[in-house]
Amino acid sequence: MTMNRRDALGLLAAIPLAAIVPWPAALERARAAGAAYQPKFFTRPEWETVRVLVDLIIPRDEHSGAATDAGVPQFMDFMMLDRPDEQVWMRNGLAWLDAESGRRSGKRFVEGTEEQRRSLLDAVAWPARARPELSQGVDFFNQFRDLTASGFWSSRMGVADLQYRGNTVVAEWAGCPQEVLDKLGVSYESDR
Repeated sequence: MTMNRRDALGLLAAIPLAAIVPWPAALERARAAGAAYQPKFFTRPEWETVRVLVDLIIPRDEHSGAATDAGVPQFMDFMMLDRPDEQVWMRNGLAWLDAESGRRSGKRFVEGTEEQRRSLLDAVAWPARARPELSQGVDFFNQFRDLTASGFWSSRMGVADLQYRGNTVVAEWAGCPQEVLDKLGVSYESDR
């Protein structure tokens, strides 16, 4: 079975992230009202980079919108304010991304072509394959990708994308479907 990047990230995020990293109620209300979000942690250039980068990690597909559609940049901005100990890696990582992009193409990350952006990300996305001199980028990208997944799959859009059906009332429990029991090789019958 082959699995695309979005499915793999969804699987990793399938743990009840909403319980671990709940979206702040004020952020949800602002998103619902359609208010334009003004970042409180990120600078304007960082904000542009964050918005591009999260959509490269979780792009729009046939199931749902992209990470920006789910409000992941806003979630990250909130998380950086809520967790000051994570601010340094974020700022340094975004600066590293622009510096490495500049070294490769002479442009900031957001100004590069799609091919230039993907080439840079491919160099750091797979830790076992990355060159040692890219270790700072590898560490940043892996943490950033995890935060992107947490933000997306704990959002309303992400929960819908996972087709999560928990927290609903089941009027009558008929047990596990027989085909699932058969697949697992178990039954409700006791061997007494």
